[in-house]
Amino acid sequence: MNRILLIAQREFLAYARTVGFWLSLLAFPLFAVLGGALPLLMRGADPVRAVVLIEEGPEATGLAAAVRDALNADVERREIRAREAAEKAAASTGAPPGSAQSALASLSAPRMRIVSAPTDLAASQPGPEQDALLRRYLTDETPKAERLDAVVFLTRTEGVPGARVWAARATDDTVEDFVRSALRDANRDAVLRQAGIDAAVVERADAFRPEIGVFSPRSAGGGEVSFKDRLPGIIGLAFSFILWSLIITGASILLNSVMEEKSNKILEVLLSSASATEILTGKVLGVAMLTLSVLIVWGGIGAAGLIAAAPSVAADVASVLMTDGLIFYFAAYIVGGYLMYAVLFAAIGAFCETPRDAQTLMGPIMMVLVIPILVVQMALVNPDAPVVRIMSWIPFFTPFLMSARAPSGPPMVEIAGTMAGMFVVALLMVWLAGRAFRAGALSDVKLSWKSFAAAIGGGGR
Repeated sequence: MNRILLIAQREFLAYARTVGFWLSLLAFPLFAVLGGALPLLMRGADPVRAVVLIEEGPEATGLAAAVRDALNADVERREIRAREAAEKAAASTGAPPGSAQSALASLSAPRMRIVSAPTDLAASQPGPEQDALLRRYLTDETPKAERLDAVVFLTRTEGVPGARVWAARATDDTVEDFVRSALRDANRDAVLRQAGIDAAVVERADAFRPEIGVFSPRSAGGGEVSFKDRLPGIIGLAFSFILWSLIITGASILLNSVMEEKSNKILEVLLSSASATEILTGKVLGVAMLTLSVLIVWGGIGAAGLIAAAPSVAADVASVLMTDGLIFYFAAYIVGGYLMYAVLFAAIGAFCETPRDAQTLMGPIMMVLVIPILVVQMALVNPDAPVVRIMSWIPFFTPFLMSARAPSGPPMVEIAGTMAGMFVVALLMVWLAGRAFRAGALSDVKLSWKSFAAAIGGGGR
């Protein structure tokens, strides 16, 4: 036992002492936060474009007003959406509505503003002179305070509205898309008026948004469904992805560690002081401690952020995890899932001497790991779907799918049966991997079906 702990300590410190490990460990939460905040930051940093509207000819009269009305309506819709989003965020997090609305203020920011046309540009006629003026107002030739982002020439040909859009940036199609939408609405209104239909009636019909309440006998209050009722499924899905990430991270570390030590003949030295079973157990335990450190750091950062930002949600999460011992189910599935895949990767690493050898084997294993991640999304909506229930009994998929299904309260026979099957296969994998690990560590044979079968059949001798 002492040798196993020494090997585990060595494996743990080999990575825990490196600066790169802790940087990558802290980088994930940072990038997760930035990933969520980035859309809001990008939206807030998006400049409000200064746009000039010029009607070309008497036929285009009224089109500028139609674009202005469309812009005002767009701003009103954005304010309503931001207010509704703030109210939902406040209801789910317990934060004051004002703070949530200020955080989502960028959602209501207008994309463009209409400015008056410069006198010389408004009086110009299509041709080289007008093109020269446009280039001057849309480029650095004009001071920044007077510079324009777009100039829109509105036209009407045979009663159909159209436009020519000059933009400061060729890749910016924001003004183009907005003007197209505004003119489409203006043309629709004109067609409706010609047909004797009041456009305001159509607008009121389009603006109607029914209030829909969702109820379920399984909700916490036995009535209307709240965020708290959906929280268990979200937590189960999150644990499935966390387990997947830990397996990918830990098993890859284990494979690379064994492969590197075999190529450097370190495994042969270790085998002179400890048995193959002790080395394999120590390595799996050491990397498990490493992934546990990752889980504790990520969980601590997430919990601290959640408590600070949304204490009511944090309390609900804690309540869900403690209900019916759910946290213990998650822990058992994490242990069983990690054990199955960790010993498999360690055994494979014992047969590999170069990264190329390992990469050829990672592809098929990754395909197996992708399958439950695809199915687990179905488990969030319908955890009792036949395909989800059947695949839950496949030991290599069990830890992911049952983590997602556990919050929905599946029958105890399924929980006990799938967990028993998972641990039986995990123990079988430990036995098989131990024999293969010893054979691979002591030989230069490349991994193949023949060498793997020979290792299992005679690796223990």
